[in-house]
Amino acid sequence: MEENENKFEVVSSKTLRNDFKPSNGFGKNVLLPFFSGIAGCALVIGTCFGIPSVKEKIIGEVTVNSTVETSIPSGSTTNLISLSSYSNTAVFAANKILPSIVGIQVTYTTTTNSFFGFGMPSTSEATASGSGIIISEDGYIVTNNHVVDTSSSNSSYSYYSISDATSVKVKLYNSDELYDAKIIGKDSQTDLAILKIEKTGLTAAEFADSDDVTVGEFAMAVGSPLGLDTTVTTGIVSAVNREVESDGTTYVCIQTDAAINSGNSGGALVNSDGKVIGINTLKLSGTGVEGIGFAIPINSTLDVIDDLIEYNKVLRPYIGINGIDLTDSIVEKYKLSSLGVYVQSVENFSPAEKAGLQAGDIIVKADGTEIKTVDELNNIKNSHNIGDTMTLTINRNGKESDITITLEETP
Repeated sequence: MEENENKFEVVSSKTLRNDFKPSNGFGKNVLLPFFSGIAGCALVIGTCFGIPSVKEKIIGEVTVNSTVETSIPSGSTTNLISLSSYSNTAVFAANKILPSIVGIQVTYTTTTNSFFGFGMPSTSEATASGSGIIISEDGYIVTNNHVVDTSSSNSSYSYYSISDATSVKVKLYNSDELYDAKIIGKDSQTDLAILKIEKTGLTAAEFADSDDVTVGEFAMAVGSPLGLDTTVTTGIVSAVNREVESDGTTYVCIQTDAAINSGNSGGALVNSDGKVIGINTLKLSGTGVEGIGFAIPINSTLDVIDDLIEYNKVLRPYIGINGIDLTDSIVEKYKLSSLGVYVQSVENFSPAEKAGLQAGDIIVKADGTEIKTVDELNNIKNSHNIGDTMTLTINRNGKESDITITLEETP
């Protein structure tokens, strides 16, 4: 029975050939399979040896069905990285930078003041944490100034005050040992500080050229957020040359969406090669804010780092005035002669006093460039070296004149 069923399946094609009606079993069982086999062989041979109509039809259908259209990305990108390589990129970058990242633990003395003159002040210890980057094999570490300097934050109130750091300790990668660190120098204007531990044979981080950083490239933030040592988070560079103001100081930063949290300050932002492109410093927080962090470009820190190591401070030229930005409303209200930087006071024995600058003068230009803010004045001033001369155009009682100032080192 099974044999008849199998045959039925094979020869059911006889319905296509009604003109072929063999009269006996020999034709049915022998001739029909024989001629069918010959026809099949002819079709195969014809396809293999070039019957054009058959060959083109079969190959043409295969070609159409197997063709996949691909789009070529346009733009200036020269190196395209497959998503399958993303994990390996992160692993490589992490392994490269982690030995150069440290955790920082800072201890302060907190004094609680008495209320309304009753009782005695009490003292206790307070701690803070941050991150740092090893920059030399003999123990120099760069971090943020606000990690080790309480004066750079709102740490003093009417009911309590916090002393300078009484202890700074550093924890190295893959080690539970804490090393005493000395603060070599710190600078509030750039929010940078240099620490030193007595340890050699350390792995110094490699610096990239942060001027070459582009929007969209891989970025990894490394540090000790919330006390979690050697934590890495990844993202991209969201923006470059982003101006951010914090505590009255304007920073030009690299923006990233790599997660940055408390304790990440002073840690590294690195590229896909594990090289430092910035020092993690700030983040935006609040309802509806997510993935907005900022790092100081490493190129802008190099001269500061050198000065802090050599001189324990940053050598900057200074003019010696206290000034405020004039707005249209202030000019109109006080009937002033022009916009610019209003000189509130001139420091004694300063370059400004020696050059004849006076309180009430309005600085309208610096080295021929029109200015309206103190930041613009400082940017031009900071482009000079100590000992350089700088020309200020001032408006005094409605008349403009030029004053040449010889810049000196900030006292």
